[in-house]
Amino acid sequence: QVQLVESGGGLVQPGGSLRLSCSASGFIFSGALMSWYRQGPGTEREWVGHIYPNGASSKYADSVKGRFTISRDNAKSAVYLQMNNLQPDDTAVYFCKKTDSGGIYWGRGTQVTVSS
Repeated sequence: QVQLVESGGGLVQPGGSLRLSCSASGFIFSGALMSWYRQGPGTEREWVGHIYPNGASSKYADSVKGRFTISRDNAKSAVYLQMNNLQPDDTAVYFCKKTDSGGIYWGRGTQVTVSS
């Protein structure tokens, strides 16, 4: 069955960096649009960005543009979120999501906390 497992979250100081990973299985990874979302305390889940199946193009929310980069390795069935210059407002649970002809599926998320 479809599985998405996020990892790499943790506690980081403002201005620091983290790299999240999402390992996928149970579907044809190279055919899926892969997205990252986040949900902060008391907020709605919000889109962070996505990367197209061939990895050639990605899009980002204005709030993270220039700081976050999404990449993917189709050979490893993994998608990554490189987060730089993290700020307290970036504190959230980060989720990956797959979208393809088989439907939408979410991972369970990984916590990112930005605090001094």
